[in-house]
Formats: sequence, C-alpha cells, structure tokens
Amino acid sequence: MNISALTEAAPIIQAHAYAAFAAIGLGAAQLASPKGAAAHRAMGRIWVALMLAVAGTSLFIHTIRSFGPFSAIHLLSLWTLAAAPAAAIAARRGRIGWHRRAMTSLYVLALLVTGLFTLWPGRIMHKVFFGG
Repeated sequence: MNISALTEAAPIIQAHAYAAFAAIGLGAAQLASPKGAAAHRAMGRIWVALMLAVAGTSLFIHTIRSFGPFSAIHLLSLWTLAAAPAAAIAARRGRIGWHRRAMTSLYVLALLVTGLFTLWPGRIMHKVFFGG
C-alpha cells in the first residue's frame, strides 16, 4: 500500500477520495442495518451529504477528458447530485420502494462501480492499493 500517492494528490482529489471512503463504509452499514428507525434516518442524512460531496468534488477533477475538461463520469456525478436528494425526499413521502431502489443504485453505481475504475493502472487509487 502506498498512501502517499493520495496524500500527495491535489486537495480536491483527497477530499473526493476521503468522502468516497466514508460513503462506502457508511453506505454498507446503512444497507445492513434495520430500516426506518431514527438511526437509519440520521445515518442516511450523513450518507446523502457524503454522496453530494463525492459528486460535487468530482466536477472539479479533470484527469480524464472526453469532451472538454469533462468525461462520462461527470454525467454520473450530475445524476448523483439529483438522485441522492430525490431519493431522500421519496422516503419522507412514503415512496419506500423507490427510495430503496434509488439508494441501492447510487451505492452500487456511484460508489462501487466507479470505485473499481479508480483501480485502473495509472490512476491514484491504483498506486495507493497496488503501489507504483
């Protein structure tokens, strides 16, 4: 492991990564915990804030450029910025099935799948976990 690859990265990348790590851990706890209780709602608010931080900071990271300074991953960030609060509102309105599907999709797509892409050779997280 080479944590210096992250600690030497730009501050926006560090903020993005640390928020993502926290969201992965808290999201896993959320998915495994009882639903609907006060603790679930409180952890959910924190998780949504973390997801907004992850998506928001990603808009200022331009290491992969497909069109101008942006890439397809930025579209996922925009979706996350809209979907995370919408899913929280859905729960408050009693649309629990939609809330569950949206939050699970956010966790899987916006954190796990995109997280796997950060492990691609040449990327910072690849250097962190596999050296180099």
